[in-house]
Amino acid sequence: MPRQKILIVEDQRPLLEVLSYNLEREGFDVLTATDGQAALRKAQATLPDLVILDLMLPVIDGLRVCRQLRSDPATANIRILMLTAKSEELDEVLGFSMGADDYVTKPFKLKPLIHRIKALLRRSADAAEMTESAAAHGIEVDRLNHVARYRGMELNLTPTEFRLLWTLVRRPGRPFTRAELLDAARGEDANALERTIDVHVRSLRKKLGEGADLIETVRGVGYRLKPLHT
Repeated sequence: MPRQKILIVEDQRPLLEVLSYNLEREGFDVLTATDGQAALRKAQATLPDLVILDLMLPVIDGLRVCRQLRSDPATANIRILMLTAKSEELDEVLGFSMGADDYVTKPFKLKPLIHRIKALLRRSADAAEMTESAAAHGIEVDRLNHVARYRGMELNLTPTEFRLLWTLVRRPGRPFTRAELLDAARGEDANALERTIDVHVRSLRKKLGEGADLIETVRGVGYRLKPLHT
């Protein structure tokens, strides 16, 4: 499985650094932002699996960030855990009403917070496993029947190409490293090499024909399916 990506949005540097360090030790890829505007840019550019979002932020507050993430189809399904120094029930209700998945009041103990983060991510993974189809930009992938189509025309894909397309179509706009794609797409071939992803992507683009440009190269990273909002 690709490493899960967490965006931490917190304007208190010491807390930001503690959270970043400990989540990286837990095996997560960690991104950070210190204000709401930067958080929205990073979330839209990287499509993390989860956002840890402080309520009281400069530029754009956490409630507005949460609302905007939920209103954008590309980021609507990202898990959001809200942090706040406020303990008023109204703030918690507002957070949930804007779409937060969980709510933690400062100060908090680190281990319980990490358990809650992992629980949220497990819920996302369980929901994803139950999903048997995905579609974006005219590409349809039916995992149950192992069929992929572009603009209604069935694609003749190898098993590796099918898994690769499934991974990309499920998260339009989300950049995947070659290592992540290899891990998701190689199936039983544990000896596959990272550079073979480029070969599979070239073949997949060729089979998509006019839709070849939908699989975008992300320089220095890997590949992604074209974002929905562009």
